[in-house]
Order: sequence, then structure tokens, then C-alpha cells
Amino acid sequence: MGKLHFGWELGLWNFLISLFVILVVFGLLFFIYYKVIKRSPAYITLGVCCCLTIASLIFDSIGGIIMSGMLTAVVTSFVAAPFKRKSAKAANFGVEKIFDRAERDRQIEMAVMQLSKSRTGALITFERNTSLKDIAKNGVPVLAPVRAELLMTIFYPGTRLHDGAVIIHGNEIIAASVFFTPTTKPFAGKYGSRHRAAIGISEISDSITVVVSEETGRISFAVNGQLETVTQDTFARVFENYMDGIKEE
Repeated sequence: MGKLHFGWELGLWNFLISLFVILVVFGLLFFIYYKVIKRSPAYITLGVCCCLTIASLIFDSIGGIIMSGMLTAVVTSFVAAPFKRKSAKAANFGVEKIFDRAERDRQIEMAVMQLSKSRTGALITFERNTSLKDIAKNGVPVLAPVRAELLMTIFYPGTRLHDGAVIIHGNEIIAASVFFTPTTKPFAGKYGSRHRAAIGISEISDSITVVVSEETGRISFAVNGQLETVTQDTFARVFENYMDGIKEE
């Protein structure tokens, strides 16, 4: 009987120590969660963690080591979940991601201005609501952030990717050397294959396409089956308006 009494006291002492340690750790985790993350439904976390902690103590007191470990892992995962960043997920085509739009637009403007000055032909298509995923499959995957230097390199004459279009989603160059079905619509004046391809993709999607003529360096926008020529001075404003869905008068 004495041995049993001593074993019971030892078990109670271990239980109290475990309770103290778990409560301290739990308190620290909750403090970090509530004060640093400042999520409004903090009371939900408190309630769930309390239940799981109590259950863990009960299982631990009766020797349920495996179950206690499982519950502890659940508590840890639940509290740590808010610290996981969505940006850590694998990139998905067609899924909008947060980025610095002003910097993206600046990189685009730098590239287009340089391409225009050097009279380097270019075709840059910006995906909007209509997915261009299937069309992009006939090109070469790039999956790189938009950079002026990269765009100028892609369209540099003689490179293997300079023919065809570049497709951009958000701040990512999805693919290069993509070929669009050209429009069959008759136009007054002479339009080359690059301009007809730009008009063609704008007829079947809500995309915005920037075209740079390799003969004159002229900059044009293909939108809704129409082609609009702009100057270098007005490019940035027109581009921003089109991307915002504002129709030019």
C-alpha cells in the first residue's frame, strides 16, 4: 500500500509540473498570437486551445503518451497556422498575387520605350479576366517577374524567343514565343503579322496587348478588336487607363 501511495503522489507531482509547463507555453503562444498577429477571432483560438490542452493533460495523466503527443501537435499547428504566408504557396497560373503594380508598370514602360527607340518588334499581352492558359501552352514557359531587361532580351533580334508574344499575368511573365491566331478582319492601311496577331487575341479575350513596330518603332494597343496608336509621352497614361478598364475617349 505504501508503494502505491508513493506512486500516486509522484504521479500527482508530475501532473502538476506538466500542467505548469503547458500553461506557460500556451500563455506565450497565445500572447504572440493575440498581441502580434491581432486577429479578431482570438477567442476562438483560446477556446479550442484550452479544450485541447485539457484533453492532453487528461491523456497524459493516464499514460496516454501517444495521444498526448498527437494533441500537442494539433495545438502547435493550430496556433502556428496564422504565421503561414499565402505567398509561400506554389505559383498558380491565373491566380492573382499581391505585387507592386507601380514598379511593374515602370518596368513595362522602360522596356517599351527602349524597344520603340531601337525599333525592335515586340508583342506583349496582359492577361485580365479571360484565361490565356491554353494559348500560352504553344509558347515557351518563362515564369519570371516582369523586368525591363528580361523583356528587351527576349525580343532582341536573333534570340530564339523574339518571335511571337510574351504573356504577362500580374507581375509574372508566364510564357514567351506564343503565337496568336491573326485577325481576318479587313483594315484600311497596311498591318503586319504582329499587329494582326495582337488584334486577333483581343477579339477572343479581354486582354491588353502592346505592339511595337519593328519598321517604325510605333507603339500601339490592341483592345477589343481595335488598334490604337500612342506616342511615347502618352504611353504610361493610356496603359494605366486600359489596365484599370477605363475607355479612352
